[in-house]
Amino acid sequence: MLLYKDPDPDFSRLDKVFRREGEPDRVPYIELFADTRVMEALVGEPISREDYLIPDSDDRSKMERALNRVIRFWFHMGYDYMTVISPPIFEITWQRTQDTADLSKGQRRWANEELGVISNWQDFEAFPWTKPEDIDYYAMEYVAKKLPEGMKIIFMSPGGQLENMMWLMGMVNLSLKLSDDPDLVEAVSMKVGETLVSMYKAVASMERVGALWLGDDMGFNTGTLISPDHLRKYVFPWQKKLAKISHEQGLTFLLHSCGNLHTIMDELIDDVGIDAKHSFQDIIMPITEAKKVYGERIALLGGVDVDFLCRASEMEIRQYSRNVIDKCAPGGGYALGTGNSVANYIPLNNYSVMLEECRNYGMY
Repeated sequence: MLLYKDPDPDFSRLDKVFRREGEPDRVPYIELFADTRVMEALVGEPISREDYLIPDSDDRSKMERALNRVIRFWFHMGYDYMTVISPPIFEITWQRTQDTADLSKGQRRWANEELGVISNWQDFEAFPWTKPEDIDYYAMEYVAKKLPEGMKIIFMSPGGQLENMMWLMGMVNLSLKLSDDPDLVEAVSMKVGETLVSMYKAVASMERVGALWLGDDMGFNTGTLISPDHLRKYVFPWQKKLAKISHEQGLTFLLHSCGNLHTIMDELIDDVGIDAKHSFQDIIMPITEAKKVYGERIALLGGVDVDFLCRASEMEIRQYSRNVIDKCAPGGGYALGTGNSVANYIPLNNYSVMLEECRNYGMY
């Protein structure tokens, strides 16, 4: 079910989009990531999330097999790059429930919203904070050697500044501590930020890295998860450091962030220094509207609404994709993909149709 037998990857077309340097030869594809069940269904071989993301320092062979299959997915589906995600950097408390998707993983998981692993100073002092020298970059090194010619790596950390703070403290607990114990919030923010800075510094100069991506969900349907003032204090300064690291290495800095960020977008563009924004929902701001509002300042990425992609017919998906291309592609600065990621509940045919329509219709 792979889309192309002989793809023509060329990262320069995607880089041209990120930098808003005019129109490339065609509208490129973009995705934050694809669920392992989606990738293995299309590749036709199993891909274990644990093998893919969590290296065994004593036996690299399992990770290498998984990475070879992931590379095949990105290459043969027509992407000009591959996202490489770092192994988890912090221990998180997870909640689980049944995964009811057609390509089920058995269980779905999410971070404990009420209480994380750090609810007080005692927890903070006892927590096994990751040391920079303990972070494993083997996946980056391996992919750099095996990636087909023309492709580059886009690196992404496992969670961003606010996400890791929420996961470590629990969203409810973090919200309370912002008022009751801001010093604890500041301490957690510092630990998370220092770790991310160390990680992005390490990868920015690695072989075949083409851009740095930060996944950091900061909003919900009607606003930001914490107040803009708290974001300015605990989140933006660290995001700004990551953007600076990217730019000092001549790389672009991409932000994936879900939710309604209207009140902070100017700061993300002008102060933090993002080069491109990813993650769009039609009920918040369709990508076509975002292009009108922000297209002269940053690149816009993805935007094919995931809910629509799950429910629509093939013809509706083709019409929707054409409309997005018509309104977002002129002048460049746009790459097409889902509004979030290729989740395991998106029908495979719908995903493929979206890509096919982009390739057939998205020529400049």
